[in-house]
Parts: sequence; structure tokens; C-alpha cells
Amino acid sequence: MSSPSSASAASGPPPDGHPPVRRLKARHRHEPHRAATPLELFFDLCFVVAIAQAGVQLVHAVAEGHAGQGVLNYAMVFFAIWWAWMNFTWFASAYDNDDVLYRVVTLVQIAGVLVLAAGVSRAFDDHDWVAVVIGYVIMRVAMAAQWLRAGRSAAPPESTMARSYSVGVLLCQIGWLGILFLPEDDRGWLFLVMVVLELCVPAYAERRHPSSWHPHHIAERYGLLTIIVLGETIAAATVAVKSGIEENDALGEVLPIAAGGLLIVFAAWWIYFVVPVHSYLRSSRQSFLWGYGHYLVFASAAAIGAGLEVAVEQAVGKAHISAVAASAAVTVPTSVFLLTVWALHARHFKVGLTEQLVLPTGALLVLGCTFLGADAVLVAGIVLALTVAAGVALTAWRTERERRAAAPAA
Repeated sequence: MSSPSSASAASGPPPDGHPPVRRLKARHRHEPHRAATPLELFFDLCFVVAIAQAGVQLVHAVAEGHAGQGVLNYAMVFFAIWWAWMNFTWFASAYDNDDVLYRVVTLVQIAGVLVLAAGVSRAFDDHDWVAVVIGYVIMRVAMAAQWLRAGRSAAPPESTMARSYSVGVLLCQIGWLGILFLPEDDRGWLFLVMVVLELCVPAYAERRHPSSWHPHHIAERYGLLTIIVLGETIAAATVAVKSGIEENDALGEVLPIAAGGLLIVFAAWWIYFVVPVHSYLRSSRQSFLWGYGHYLVFASAAAIGAGLEVAVEQAVGKAHISAVAASAAVTVPTSVFLLTVWALHARHFKVGLTEQLVLPTGALLVLGCTFLGADAVLVAGIVLALTVAAGVALTAWRTERERRAAAPAA
């Protein structure tokens, strides 16, 4: 954690003796020793509660043979969770002053995601989106209030940017409330429209003046949520394996799934963190694409855990779906994770066609494992482990070759 002395009294966390409420001013983009705060970590953990609820409902939907509707509901719920988290994270990177008012408004956002989490099951089972929408609106109105506060302390064009954010966020909430009044068949179209409008707010607001987010801090925040989501995936899979062994005495059936799932999660962690991505985040355009793309990273990482639960339930006879469908619940999100991480940042640190093809090839091979029946998850895990090994070996070989080329001739 950064010490209070690492930031100025005007922009960083206040040392003892500072007033409880201060001006919310932009922090320096290259502030040294910037790190995630305890409030941000608490924020992440509370958001994972909602992610876990979405994963549980996805398991039920897929296991009961309603994969299409389940994936659609999961995508909608996950967008609400992810977008609120992302907006808070980038705002905090630029403006967090850790005073009393900032903390209180952040806690209101946490309360909003807990309201959303409480309504996830009703959204999946009864198509009742009231609690989900209300929770989302709570989070977003609180975010708009933070932007208004930042705008009061800024001069143009920064104040214009902040007001554009707050107005854009508030206008979008009016559209989201429309979901509660539309017929069920029309909600999907309104959802797509609102997603596009929400995604356009940052680009519009920052068209003339970018916010002063901190590259290292942003990379750390995204990495921390990735770790927490992968941890939730392991926890969900562990519970499923434990249940399969204790309730069905099916050690032989679930052990390959457990081993393969563990290899998948380990490899996912390795692949995501193999490069220091903060060095890539140099412009707002790069950062927007990178930040937006993490919807697929987080959603697929959480879906891997749900897929492992489905695979266990199918193996012990509790899920009435085919082995191919159960395997796809693991291999499809795993492939999406690999391809998205490669597209967002891994490819920018690869040299040559061979290195560039490692992750896409691994993703295709994992997808091909879908049709291997009971061995699909285990083989997919082995494929991922070999993918990681191939990437490490190629990078080491290139580094050694470059070192020898740079060395003076004897």
C-alpha cells in the first residue's frame, strides 16, 4: 500500500489531521507508489458476491438444458456488475482522495451491487428484473454524484468532462428503467441499445480532456479483480467436486474434472499475468479498448467455474444434458478467455508468427476437446499447461538469442 506521503495533500489520501471532507481534485497520472486502497479491495470483494450469484444461476440454467436463455441472462447481469465496477475503478484512479464523503458514496455503490445480487435469481427464474435494475441505478446515480463533485473542483475543460460524465450517466439510467415496463420480448433490444449508449458516455465525455487515470494503478486493479474472479472459480469448482464425492460417491468421475479444472485456472492466471501490461496503457484509445475488452475476460473467467460445476453435475447424473454440452460449458469460456487476453495485451509482447500463434492455437485445441466426452476437461487442462510451457520456452529461446546477438564478439 502507498503511504500518505506518496501523494500530495490536495490529491492523495489524507494524512492524519486533514479535514474529513476535501476538494475532489485530479491526481497526477504518474504519481509514484500508487497502489490499490483497502476500500477498493473491499469494493471488489462485494462485487464478487454478485458475480458468484450470476454464476450459480448460470449453472442451474445450463444443467437444466436452458443454456441459451441462461447465457443471455448471465451476459446481461454481468454487464451491469462489470460496467459499474469499471466506471468506479477508472474514476478512483483519477480522483480518489479517500475522504469521508468519497468513502460514503463508495459504500452506497457497494450497497447497490448487493441489491443487484439479491435480485439475480429472480431475474433468471422469473424474468423479474426489478431488483437488478434498482441495484444498478443506485450504483450509477452514486457514480454520477462523484463526477458532479469532481466537476465542482475543476476548471474547464476538466469540469466540462466531469459534467458530461454525470449527465450521460443519469440519462442512461432513465433508459434502463424502461426495461421494467417493456414486454419481455422487447427487453433484449432495449438492453443492446442501452449497452451502446453506456459505452459511448466515456468516449463522449473525454473527447476533449482525458481523465488522469494512473496506468500502473489501473493494471493492478484489473489484475486484482481477475485474481478474485479466478479464486471464486476455484471455490465454486471445489464445492461441486466435494458434493460429487460426498453425495454420489463418484470420486472416479469427478477427479479428472477437478484435475483438469485446476490446470485450466492455473494456466489462466499464468497467461494473464505473464506480461506487465501497464507499459501498454499509454493512450486513452488503447485504454478504452483494453478496459472494455475485459468484459469478456471477467465474464469468461467466472463462467469457467460455472462450467466446471455443470461438468461435475453431468458426470454424477444430476444434470440432464449430454457430455458434449457439459464439456462445452468449460471449453467455450476457456477459449474465449484465451483469445481475449491474447487480443487485449498478450499479442503486443509477442515477437514473430510462432509466438503470436501459441495462444490462438491453444484456444482452438481447447475448443476441440469439447468432443472428448468424460475426458474433455482433463485434456483441456493438459492442453493449456502445454500452451503455457510452449510460450515460456519460446520466450526464453528468443531472449537467449537476442542476448547472444547483443553480446560483443569474442
